Amino acid sequence: MIRKKKAKKKLELLQQEFLFAVIIREKMEYLENIWNKGKDFLGVKTPIIAGAMTWISDSQFVADVSNAGAFGCLAAGNMTPEMLDSEIKKTQELTKNPFAVNLITIAPHYKNHLKVAVENKVRYIVFAGSFPRQPEIKTAKASGARILSFASTESIAKRLINMGVDALILEGSEAGGHVGHVSLGILLQQVLFKVDEVPIFVAGGIASGKYIAHLLLMGASGVQLGTYFVLTEECRAHPKFKQSFIKAKARNAISTPQIGSELRIVAVRALKNKGHDQFSDLQMDLIQKRRKNEISLTEAQFEVEKFWMGALRKAVQDGDVEFGSVMAGQSVGLVDKIRPIKDALDLLIQETNLELVRIRKKFQDIKPYRSI
Repeated sequence: MIRKKKAKKKLELLQQEFLFAVIIREKMEYLENIWNKGKDFLGVKTPIIAGAMTWISDSQFVADVSNAGAFGCLAAGNMTPEMLDSEIKKTQELTKNPFAVNLITIAPHYKNHLKVAVENKVRYIVFAGSFPRQPEIKTAKASGARILSFASTESIAKRLINMGVDALILEGSEAGGHVGHVSLGILLQQVLFKVDEVPIFVAGGIASGKYIAHLLLMGASGVQLGTYFVLTEECRAHPKFKQSFIKAKARNAISTPQIGSELRIVAVRALKNKGHDQFSDLQMDLIQKRRKNEISLTEAQFEVEKFWMGALRKAVQDGDVEFGSVMAGQSVGLVDKIRPIKDALDLLIQETNLELVRIRKKFQDIKPYRSI
């Protein structure tokens, strides 16, 4: 019995080596051809975007990602304009490869953030949080930047394209951090299958090359991952933050509840902890203040964002995974090992290539149907 198991294991290893040999011999042409559009648009070796994560995606981390051949995104978050200016300059010093600056359209310093990005002539700008206005898109494009924006429906995608957006990102509700209400599976059918004017990158619940292969075959120009990159050696999040990812199951990453409809709450997906209860208490307090006209809707929204930025900082920098916000996507249930960024990327690429080879072989093995 033991000999049979060893022989079976040896055969599996030989089969895997054969597949790798096929990939090398064919120069990975399947993958190179299928994600060319994304590579050309981003100007990178690997059109895998490391999604912007506040308190994580700083100048050093973004440079590490871009230097490894992928595409880093600097998270402006709630930085002061002066801090963002400094971070952009540092990133430009640390890497000559392309990267983006991610601007949150509902952030307090958003307009100044856009001005700073334009003044620094960043090559790519990602608008997140809500949809950018046409004058803002024009301002960004006038600086020479390529513009990416999130879309949640076909009509919004078309409108953004008409306003001058150069590429779209579809982010399913499986993702971590601030999320919408629609899963990636639905967004693929609503937008990816119907829009082909610009490159479309997809995000939410992605943590394996096998899945990436199928997303590319469906028409995606590339993918965006966040949770996957937290578990890299270069990510300087607190060890407790990373360990909570390793221990978590997919169902532990839940979307925050909204109490009533008086506040414009954007759902946040994070690992369930005592901080969730605190957020519910905050909503109740803000609703009471609104009803007494003690606070405006804009001020209430600012307090919500301030809470999340503070709670996220507690978790990422201080390691408070009980009361801090451990923002994570449902793909947290698929990641369990800390690797260098280069190894993490190589694994995704190898898995993607193997799956494309497997799919091609599967079609070659299909015999033509003959009616009797």
